[in-house]
Amino acid sequence: MMFCRRFRVTVLQLKGCWFRRLLRQSPMRLRLTALFLTLLMSAAHAAPAPQPVEIPLASGVLHAQLYKPEGAGPFPAVIALHGCGGLGGHSDPVLPRYREWAERLLRGGHAVLLPDSYGTRELGAQCRVREMHVKARRERVGDIAASRAWLMKQAWVARDRVSLIGWANGASALLWAVRPQSAARDLSPDFRAAIAFYPDCRISAGLGWSTRVPTLVLIGADDDVASPPACRQMVDGARGRSALARIVVYPGADHDFDRANMPLHAAAGSSDAAAPERDHLGTDAEARAASQKDVAQWLSR
Repeated sequence: MMFCRRFRVTVLQLKGCWFRRLLRQSPMRLRLTALFLTLLMSAAHAAPAPQPVEIPLASGVLHAQLYKPEGAGPFPAVIALHGCGGLGGHSDPVLPRYREWAERLLRGGHAVLLPDSYGTRELGAQCRVREMHVKARRERVGDIAASRAWLMKQAWVARDRVSLIGWANGASALLWAVRPQSAARDLSPDFRAAIAFYPDCRISAGLGWSTRVPTLVLIGADDDVASPPACRQMVDGARGRSALARIVVYPGADHDFDRANMPLHAAAGSSDAAAPERDHLGTDAEARAASQKDVAQWLSR
């Protein structure tokens, strides 16, 4: 369609000779033009799609999803660890709660790698499974190590700026992965930072947890799934004998406070297998907004 000679226009620039000619079109052509513009605007605002990748494990491969900025890099990278509900659903490789965080980090210039610890092993949600086959301190720590090793081989990765972020069970795995005993034996740079959303700190607190990586714990004061007192005890106990560890407790916030558009509800009344068996879950707008700022600041250290 020729609107004007030597004409250039962006989706948002409806002006000049093109706009005047548009107004003179027939109703049918106007409708077609409107449809064309709608499709253009949808494409312009379409969310980036993740790229599936396969990461070598000692036995088999670890399936993961990768969000990568355009260009050659090198880019800082974040390994993002899903909770007990798993990474994806039936029709979506990345659930909205993790996709939103991945897109936020991507806009900040980070590549985001999301290993699928359960889907790789043909498991569904593990929140209500009594005997979990994939342990936070064992298989998931192995997945973190494999993900880091894979990133270290990618030319587009800033190898000294690879960080960790995890939610719930993924955050618990993160706490095991940053312990001094879990340090990689190669000469590659270590993780730059780690951020744990509402992990179960009770075992770590009892074991005298410490970290070799600057670690931020984010949890709601009213979280009755995890334990804010145990997380505070864990972080306080690490002072003076580990890398920097900090905890932020958001007043009035419950478990899953950073998840969008989820009214507070009792998990016991939910039929969702991806939810814990007990206690309360729900969005807290203030804590959600504050955590987004806290994550950005911690990663920019």
